[in-house]
Amino acid sequence: MSKVYADTIAPDDPTQDLTLGTSTNTITLAGNDLRANTVKDSGGNTLWVSDGSGNLSSVHSSLAGNFKLLSTQTASGSANLSFTTGIDSTYDVYVFRFHDVNPATDDVNFQWNGSSDGGSNYNVVKQTTSFYFQHAEDNSYASQDYSTSADMALGTGYHAVTGGVANDADACLVGEIYLFNPAGTTYVKHFQIVCNTYKNDSATNHTFYAGYFNTSSAINAIDFKFASGNMTAGQIKLYGLL
Repeated sequence: MSKVYADTIAPDDPTQDLTLGTSTNTITLAGNDLRANTVKDSGGNTLWVSDGSGNLSSVHSSLAGNFKLLSTQTASGSANLSFTTGIDSTYDVYVFRFHDVNPATDDVNFQWNGSSDGGSNYNVVKQTTSFYFQHAEDNSYASQDYSTSADMALGTGYHAVTGGVANDADACLVGEIYLFNPAGTTYVKHFQIVCNTYKNDSATNHTFYAGYFNTSSAINAIDFKFASGNMTAGQIKLYGLL
């Protein structure tokens, strides 16, 4: 085995790539590291590009993971947060995630609705079911129930994502919605919602909703708001699920 000692190895022609070994060879770096800002496979496909500080761009889709962050809405005294772009046929499943959303009004429901006209109207017919679990901080009660008051029977109004959210400085809600095949034009559009809430009476409130937008039209916009008052803080992120 031969050895080459050098501080720099470069091709004679700077416009050409430097090839180490052949297609049947394996290059082993014993006790050293290989540093490059652009990494490609043998077919010349870029796997990722680094800026030299660990920040990656041009990451190949096969390495991007299942969730693709499409957009982020940040609340700051906001009456509502709307997603009017990015919901199309690119992904079969779209996921909304709620991060520390805090209301200005105490004991208020967080709500959502869909649109089939790009956000001009949020009034899609919905059929839903729901149940919840609650447990008070002082252990004064713990309960679970099918929530008939939170159901919707082919209604067009805003539907609860979770309810009874406190407006204390440290109170908020978190959770997520899975919306399935919103761009389809054959079937209804199913969704599942799971949230946990700091409730107005100092309890944890774990809510589950499911149902469908009862339309074969594409759903292409979603709006979120509290039933009363603004969102003082929090974020909602939209992901496409591969």
